[in-house]
Amino acid sequence: MLSVDDLFKGRHFDREIIVLCVRWYLRYKLSFRDLVEMMAERGLSLAHTTIMRWVQRYVPEFEKRWNRFARQAGGSWRVDETYVKIKGRWVYLYRAVDKAGKTVDFLLRAKRDVAAAKAFFRRAFKRVLSQILSTGAPGK
Repeated sequence: MLSVDDLFKGRHFDREIIVLCVRWYLRYKLSFRDLVEMMAERGLSLAHTTIMRWVQRYVPEFEKRWNRFARQAGGSWRVDETYVKIKGRWVYLYRAVDKAGKTVDFLLRAKRDVAAAKAFFRRAFKRVLSQILSTGAPGK
């Protein structure tokens, strides 16, 4: 993992501005042009494509760093399934959620059958088992 100084080395803007724009973009559903306007109110002149490049460059790195501190899914969870339309096609959504509402896993399938349910449970159990083995206990 890169150091913070190396991550922002050679950038025209301060890292605080970059982090602020990326965080606001992710958190508040703002467009790049909204962020340009907000930065202009603060005396900074940027292009919307600059913010777009920041998002593309920094989000994967930020996710790696943030996921180290994210709470893992708990040991007790509930499963539901529903039928949703995605890009004009109806598909089944299988989803497992823990007590705190954090998604453990999800799966989209064209068919609702035993094979789809088994595939979902296999995948969800595998994810929870890998959490238990890596941390010693679920949710810790």
